[in-house]
Amino acid sequence: MGSDNSTPQRFPNPNVSTLQSVDKEDNSAPQKCYNPNDSTFTFVDREDELDFLCEGFSSLRAQMSCGHAVTPMSLTNWCLKQLEQGESKFVCGQFGCGAKWSYKEVCKMALLTPEEQKHFKKTMAKNCPECKSPAVRQSENNLCVRCQVCTAKKGHIYEFCWQCLREWKGPKPRSDRCENIGCCNSALETLKTCPEITTGHLKGCPSIRACPTCGSLLEHKLTGCRQIECSRCKFDFCFVCLKTYAECIRTRRLSASYPCCVAPRQTSTTVWT
Repeated sequence: MGSDNSTPQRFPNPNVSTLQSVDKEDNSAPQKCYNPNDSTFTFVDREDELDFLCEGFSSLRAQMSCGHAVTPMSLTNWCLKQLEQGESKFVCGQFGCGAKWSYKEVCKMALLTPEEQKHFKKTMAKNCPECKSPAVRQSENNLCVRCQVCTAKKGHIYEFCWQCLREWKGPKPRSDRCENIGCCNSALETLKTCPEITTGHLKGCPSIRACPTCGSLLEHKLTGCRQIECSRCKFDFCFVCLKTYAECIRTRRLSASYPCCVAPRQTSTTVWT
């Protein structure tokens, strides 16, 4: 695998316009750091296990309740990405963990500022389109949200779509969309509309792929080989055919006349739990 391609860009909630402007955090900006004298933190001498983009935050590492090491900056960034994806709960990003953190723990361990706390609370809940009272999504795998206020007032169950914020239509549970016209999953829309790569050995391949294991969106840097590693779950796969890279290599070795074929645009993504 080419060294330039080992850390692909990951876009949890992308659209085409933002793909061109996402950069690493400005290292000259002030970073939140733990107070080494604060005995309420458990400090550990390990790498920052949520620093998926290798930004090298300067703070000491502290241990989360699940045992993984974080810095305030990496934890803040990871939780913001989950909120951008429409999640209302915070889950550890380490492969195979899946531990859920309370907002109280995230607030403490990420050293959330008052402004960040306000943003988190606002994003974790959405206002019911009927009564405007806040409601929280109960499951990352279900866009259908029940408003307890409207249900009590109306005398029957009232539910709305977390994605399009209209009264729920269609079968449930669903993680992609409801049956309202125009309800659209932003990740699937990006996969559908992203431009094709027009040059080189990736010609004809969509420029953005969803990781087959965790669903994170990845954009190829157009340097290095077709092998790509997801920075979130570490799954190693071929950007062209979407098979595991080992399977792709094995297929090509069996028959020189059977090249790696471009897999169609993805129309669904995996929900990683």
